[in-house]
Amino acid sequence: MLRLLGYLLNQGVVTSKEYCEPLSDGVGLPDFSDQPCAGSECNECLSVCPTDAISLISAETGGEVRLDLGACIGCSMCVRACPEETLVNSKNTAVARFNREDLVISSIERKVAEPMPKTKSLFSRSIACRVVSTGCSACDLEIAACGNSIFDMERYGIHIVASPRFADVLLVTGPVPKAMHDALKSCYEAMAEPRRVIAVGTCATSGGLHKGGYAEANGVDSLLPVDLYIPGCPPHPWSIIDGIKKVMAGRGTR
Repeated sequence: MLRLLGYLLNQGVVTSKEYCEPLSDGVGLPDFSDQPCAGSECNECLSVCPTDAISLISAETGGEVRLDLGACIGCSMCVRACPEETLVNSKNTAVARFNREDLVISSIERKVAEPMPKTKSLFSRSIACRVVSTGCSACDLEIAACGNSIFDMERYGIHIVASPRFADVLLVTGPVPKAMHDALKSCYEAMAEPRRVIAVGTCATSGGLHKGGYAEANGVDSLLPVDLYIPGCPPHPWSIIDGIKKVMAGRGTR
């Protein structure tokens, strides 16, 4: 027992002290650099995007690139294909947004992220989350990682519960195909007010690669009111924790 205790003490503290640590080089959702876009003369980023998350508006001075992070799967093919280096990987993990349209970013019009509110809300000290998986479970693995010793989401008062009757927040992962519509509605209806819904990942936000198909897998907001969107395929654990904390702070309430 003493040997085991000594071993544990020598390992030190692995829990991250820095909130929303930046990512390493070459990974993360795409963002824009200061390099101008060549416009319609290029179109390389459009041709390689598998989810049609990129649109291009040509102008005399070049072009405006619009990127829908809610449809982006983070494959980085557009970053590698861009000859002008207009597109780069973002190291930012605080990417959750309350409004779907705020996930559409532009190379010309830069949006400033809203700061975390300082006012207290009903969930400011603790919040209970119920996870409903409707997809490949990649996002579920990242939610599970939020509870490990590195991220330790429980230090922020975030808890995962087994029953929707004990939950404040419904964390929905996957594209929500038709076969899951009734089950998801039943889970939502079993929750007591005030209840919140968070779309975790690209599939839950827009359907991702599955949108527009026969399975009607077009995300959560066609079925339930969504309070927060967390982009990524899958999102980083810090992105998930940051999104839940924003709901805890009381923003986006209905």
